[in-house]
Amino acid sequence: MKELERDLGLFSVLAISIGAMVGSGIFILPALALEMAGPAVVLAYGLAALVVLPAALSKAEMATAMPEAGGTYLYIERGMGPLLGTIAGIGTWFALSFKGALALVGGVPYLLWYFEVPVKPVALALAVVLILVNLLGAKQTGRLQVVIVAVMLAAMAWFVGGSTGSIERAAFDGFLGSGVGGILEATGFVFVSYAGVTKIASVAEEIEDPDRVIPRGMIWSLGFTTVLYVMVVAVIVGVDPSGIVGSNTPVAEVARATMSPIGVFAVIVAAMLALISTANAGLLSSSRYPFAMSRDDLAPPTFATVSDRFGTPVTAIALTGLVMLALIAFVDVTEIAKLASAFQILVFVLINVALVAFRESEITYEPSYTSPLYPWLQAFGVLGGLVLLTQMGLIPFVGAIAIVVVSVVWYFAYAQAVDREGALTDAIRRGIDRRAVERTRSVCHDAETSDVLVALTEETSAAAEERLLDVALPIARARDGVVTVVQFDRVPDQTPLNYAEATLTEADQVFEDRTAALAEAAVVPVEYGEVVSHDVDRAVSNVAGHYGYDLVVVDEGGPHTTPGIFDRIRSQRSFDVLEVGAASLDGLDRIALVDDGGPFDPVKVRIANSLAQARDATVEFVHGIDPRATDEQRASAIEYHGELADLCTVQTVSAIVDSEDLTVELERASTDADLVIVASRPGLVRDRHDRGAGDNLLVIHPGDRPGLLGRVLERIVF
Repeated sequence: MKELERDLGLFSVLAISIGAMVGSGIFILPALALEMAGPAVVLAYGLAALVVLPAALSKAEMATAMPEAGGTYLYIERGMGPLLGTIAGIGTWFALSFKGALALVGGVPYLLWYFEVPVKPVALALAVVLILVNLLGAKQTGRLQVVIVAVMLAAMAWFVGGSTGSIERAAFDGFLGSGVGGILEATGFVFVSYAGVTKIASVAEEIEDPDRVIPRGMIWSLGFTTVLYVMVVAVIVGVDPSGIVGSNTPVAEVARATMSPIGVFAVIVAAMLALISTANAGLLSSSRYPFAMSRDDLAPPTFATVSDRFGTPVTAIALTGLVMLALIAFVDVTEIAKLASAFQILVFVLINVALVAFRESEITYEPSYTSPLYPWLQAFGVLGGLVLLTQMGLIPFVGAIAIVVVSVVWYFAYAQAVDREGALTDAIRRGIDRRAVERTRSVCHDAETSDVLVALTEETSAAAEERLLDVALPIARARDGVVTVVQFDRVPDQTPLNYAEATLTEADQVFEDRTAALAEAAVVPVEYGEVVSHDVDRAVSNVAGHYGYDLVVVDEGGPHTTPGIFDRIRSQRSFDVLEVGAASLDGLDRIALVDDGGPFDPVKVRIANSLAQARDATVEFVHGIDPRATDEQRASAIEYHGELADLCTVQTVSAIVDSEDLTVELERASTDADLVIVASRPGLVRDRHDRGAGDNLLVIHPGDRPGLLGRVLERIVF
């Protein structure tokens, strides 16, 4: 197996990064940005650098932890999972290809200063040359980049030094005349000028001493380029702003007004070299994205093929080159560059989020360099990027969405089977685990008493009442609570309630005598009484809410299990309802808790523990999981079960079922366990047979549960 040689030093890295930035950002974009922000375009370049800085530092940190080819794609894929990694990989690959094509097309007008040549044929020829150079190997590319950048910077120093004396202060009058909106629009527009600062991470696998070279290369190149941009744009604005608005060659226009013909020639040569170096660095780094994606099974394996002769990923470079050639020949690259700028902002936002995911997850992550001011710097990068995105207009958003859609389609069509997950998913899952465990600890170890209401009707049999008490008593005993048995009598709307209240029927007397006998034998205080009402559901809900009962126990399939009472539970969120099946608890040995697509409801765990403690039974945690689940998901589920076991006072076991179908889980649990406890969820059918369990089923309807977003996250990561 062949490996890429690490032979790019600090100077080569600086040359690649600076050469990737100092191109269209200074020789093409200032004239267009000047129309948006006026003289404040100078400020726009500085603001763009500030928003780029968090992503640069984040990427520098991740690059020292993972010095592998792929850069942006690699970090987002590892941090946020294969799907977002695919979006980042394909999107950044296209964005860099777009920028490289723009640099070539934008550089040719500088040739027109002396020669009448067709733009596209010359741009295509230059692209072919750069493709061949990159195919020869990264070391040759690095040497070429050093030469190009050295010549370019010398010429730009001459330009700034020779033109500064011609700056007119009046040119900066009305500096903020375009307002905040114009400045932010220009900031977003020139943002792509700094995209090259992180390109060195995409060749990290070829950098010698990456722990030292990568952070220095990114930070030094960003600082140097920011100063250069601000100085050059200040000269352009201060010398002749009206003459260069909308110009294809703004730097040459200013040089003609302030420098000798030799100086103009030097600037034009520098512009050509800068734009060629931008295209060269873009081709070098963008070709690494299909290479890295291929190694992660998100792209065909042919893109990871390394040439025996040159040691370069030939197929990846060739494909990237073909894309650039197609863009130059057939696409309005200036408009595409605007889309690339918007998507570049989005990618930098994802880079900051990816770093947070790595830091907050528990996966192995050991960078030798750490970003300062974490996480505030990353938060600024995310918020700043999102603000700039709102200033980019509708068309860039539509283009970015199109790239996202294409990437998603590719992922589900080709790479969906990849069973790897990102650090963000791991961090979210562990965060949900921690909150679920803390909620369960709070419910199970709460020192407050917990009172239970057993709701009956005149139709409730003696056997059913005894069965409900068998469940309610140990639950109340575990929390030093009181059990109240109430028979709710429904009377017709035509009958006054005060009349029904004063009338003691034979059925009422039977209920009181029977319950008195049960209360005398109980080890927990039992109170009892009757309530008359025209609406039983409303009466049960009102009594439970008014007297502060924590749990209402009802007969499964009885009159209190109509949808009305559960709607009231969801609206009040003040008490839980437990439906009890027809099975007896005699001989209870194993209680199974079945998950409902997320963490176990804390009340469900408390009830299971109370019943098991009273009957000396074992609690089994049954967790359904997608058969394609990652090892991390399975390990997280087992770890979560272990934390729940520590909260229980009885023996527990854990079972992972390869199925996300609740019916399958219930069938498996009801076969092995004497009692099955499940929490209700929207769409859970009411018929016991359809549930996959028989009479040995308890259904808890929690009064307090996570919101919609929380439940969605739980189902995604569990």
